[in-house]
Amino acid sequence: MADNNNKVKIWIQLADANQIALSINPDEEENYRKAEELVNTLWTKWMNRFNDASSDVLARVAFQFARLYLEAYGENRMVNDFLTEMDNQLDTLLGDGE
Repeated sequence: MADNNNKVKIWIQLADANQIALSINPDEEENYRKAEELVNTLWTKWMNRFNDASSDVLARVAFQFARLYLEAYGENRMVNDFLTEMDNQLDTLLGDGE
């Protein structure tokens, strides 16, 4: 991870809110831009679908991404728990490397 001296400043635009300035590591910019695009794509789609205020639609988008994050986190946790258990079983079978 780069230190503060290697950070770059980028601006992101989410929905019709004011731009947000961020200082990030240069190697993370692609993920920030993809996240910006995903939020704006969903916001635009839902603005056309719902007759709500922009802030209400943006709140729906935030909720959707939070829900998806929690689902992915839970799935990753289950996979990590499974791999840890398998590693423990292999250690037992192999005699803990002794």
